[in-house]
Amino acid sequence: MLLNNIDEAKLFKKEKNDWIKLYHKILQGIETIIDVQRQVKNIMKMAEETNTTITEIERNILKASVNNWIMNVTNILSISEDLWTLIQSDIEN
Repeated sequence: MLLNNIDEAKLFKKEKNDWIKLYHKILQGIETIIDVQRQVKNIMKMAEETNTTITEIERNILKASVNNWIMNVTNILSISEDLWTLIQSDIEN
């Protein structure tokens, strides 16, 4: 009977240790999941900041393109006016 109780106590202790190991393994898994979620959140924040920067760059490129277009049109009109003036001057002479 005493031997049987000792065997049961050893078995109970082993099962307890197995459950403790499983519990710690589960906790480690949960910690890993939390870390991954934190990393994903940080990546999403960086992606959002990058998207904002890209949008600003696109806006600046578009603005520069429009300014360049206006400058080109102005230059072409100016050249056209100068040519017209030259032609008028040559006709009068």
